[in-house]
Amino acid sequence: MKTGGNTVLITGGATGIGLALAEEFVKAGSEVIVCARTEENLKQAKDKLPSLHTKKCDIAKEDERESLCDWAVANFKDLNVLVNNAGIQRMIDFRKGTADLFRHRAEDGEDEIEVNLRALIYMTALFTPHLMKRKEAAIINVSSGLAFYPMAPLPVYCATKAAVHSFSLTLRQQLEETPVKVFELIPPMVDTNLDKGARKARGQTYFGLTTAEFIIPVMQSFGNDEYEIRVQDPKLAAMRGDHPGGPSVGQKK
Repeated sequence: MKTGGNTVLITGGATGIGLALAEEFVKAGSEVIVCARTEENLKQAKDKLPSLHTKKCDIAKEDERESLCDWAVANFKDLNVLVNNAGIQRMIDFRKGTADLFRHRAEDGEDEIEVNLRALIYMTALFTPHLMKRKEAAIINVSSGLAFYPMAPLPVYCATKAAVHSFSLTLRQQLEETPVKVFELIPPMVDTNLDKGARKARGQTYFGLTTAEFIIPVMQSFGNDEYEIRVQDPKLAAMRGDHPGGPSVGQKK
């Protein structure tokens, strides 16, 4: 996949991995649209990258997903890359029954299944017919290393990311004879605000790769058409007792 000359839409693109991807696509010469739930985050992203196009959207809401698709296709007819990046991570203890599930919904109105999985699937369904009309196109689904190394404090997050991995495999098979390439980006732990301070609450002292460290091998893997992009963190691998391997391991189509 070429990284320049595209028109890219990134969900959850105002912070963290999404913003790092936006910055690299812009540097490569692509036009980039980011959407997020809050105007404040979008403004900060725009201040950092003035060429960004921004759109306030809660992709967990069906009507806002549909409005986003209509707006994007109408205003950016050359749109050819969808990055399904938006995600949330919550600590949930099932020994408390439904208490944690309801608590998180009450605190921020968000649900991991809705944001991490259902929205991703429906965004893909909304945009795929448009992408199939482009000469070259791509869907990039952001899953997680926790799909393969689940952590007990994050049971729903890990399950949704495992589902994203499975969905990416079958979607790639469905679209094999079309112009749409399907990438899965599988981050290790990256130092972002994804967990809203839960890592510190768990007593962690290491917070993972910086987005700058993470993004370099990712963009290289896009350019090499590596469809499963696993960025290795040698320090984290050593903590788990894995062989650290190289900086990036990609699986060709």
